[in-house]
Amino acid sequence: MRILIIEDETRMLELLRKGLYECGYTVMTAADGVTGLEIATAFEFDAVVLDIGLPKLDGYGVMQALRSRQCQTPVLMLTARDAEDEIIRGLDTGADDYLTKPFSFAELIARLQSITRPRRAELHGVVEAGSVILDPIRHAVRRGEQSIDLTRQEFILLNCLMRSAGRCVTRQALTECVWSDSHAVGSTALDVLVNALRTKIDSPFRHKLIGTVRGSGYIFKPEPTA
Repeated sequence: MRILIIEDETRMLELLRKGLYECGYTVMTAADGVTGLEIATAFEFDAVVLDIGLPKLDGYGVMQALRSRQCQTPVLMLTARDAEDEIIRGLDTGADDYLTKPFSFAELIARLQSITRPRRAELHGVVEAGSVILDPIRHAVRRGEQSIDLTRQEFILLNCLMRSAGRCVTRQALTECVWSDSHAVGSTALDVLVNALRTKIDSPFRHKLIGTVRGSGYIFKPEPTA
């Protein structure tokens, strides 16, 4: 599952990131409410772990903005604020669950599993964009009538691009999507991976699907439909 953590306390953010990654989750992070809101609305996640006491925009503001933008990603509020009125306020703004610090990591995982269960099949179902069909369950990709064999990292990269088809995906977001920690790989790793994917998904075809947005990232551009 893909999880976005919005948490401003560095130690807690790293604890959550490392713990979820070790449990097999793909993790992206943000250290303030404004950045977290931008990431949450730009990409598809299975769940958001959201702190309340955030700089720039607090958790309540992030929650209200997400729901006003019709973003229905499940949200688990994770905070030290345990007063009843705080919990009620969080749930009233649209959060799916509320967990107070300190917490058991096993309980965190259980709550994430619970709030994502209804959407898991939907978000991990077949993705179609133009002539490309990507099936995460079977790890299969087709472009038109041609089956395309991808490595695990190429598949993750294509999945991330296709789920944001028509929109630029930043280099940092793509790097974290594939490797979880953008600091764990070299600066050219993403370019190498994109080129490898292009060789398989683009080179044999006239219409090129993966475009470069100079200075920003990459974009998946499906063929125009008739």
